[in-house]
Amino acid sequence: MPKMKTHKGLAKVTKVRPGGTVKIGKAGGRHNTGKKNAAHGRKIRKGSLLSTGDMKRVKDLLCK
Repeated sequence: MPKMKTHKGLAKVTKVRPGGTVKIGKAGGRHNTGKKNAAHGRKIRKGSLLSTGDMKRVKDLLCK
């Protein structure tokens, strides 16, 4: 029976923490940052955790 493959696009932007929560970066910080103010850049730099509803959805895609 074939194995489930890891979704590589999702694996590149997330990190599974030791407790099982999933850390993901916030959107909007990759390009055109010169137009955005410094406070916006600081907020985006921190990242965030996925909600429990989203974690249930992406659990099978990460296969970790």
